[in-house]
Amino acid sequence: MKSRFARHTNNLEKIKSFYIDILGFELLVGFENHNNYDGIFIGKPNLDWHLEFTKSNEIVNFNFGEENYLVFYNKTVKEFESIKSKLINNYVTFISSKNPYWNENGIIIKDPDDYSIIIAMIKV
Repeated sequence: MKSRFARHTNNLEKIKSFYIDILGFELLVGFENHNNYDGIFIGKPNLDWHLEFTKSNEIVNFNFGEENYLVFYNKTVKEFESIKSKLINNYVTFISSKNPYWNENGIIIKDPDDYSIIIAMIKV
């Protein structure tokens, strides 16, 4: 099974920069003016998942719940620390989760659309 997390945004360029330049994903493909939508697919090549962000002339009023998270697990401490450094260097604010598990096992941030992201380590 393959998966895609798809979400509309009001600022495609900010989202693109955040997920590529800070979180380290890659632009897999993009499109313009497909039925009045522009979009990008972000992820890592040869994986069975990716993120899709689209933009149109419609302005989105976001209503994300308090515990709606997109969680990314890092395989190594080096990868985790690299992302943490990029977050700090780009003045991304760390926030707390209502769920104490995530406060103990990850870094919680907000993306440019104010969606909560957790950067965590895979526990072996």
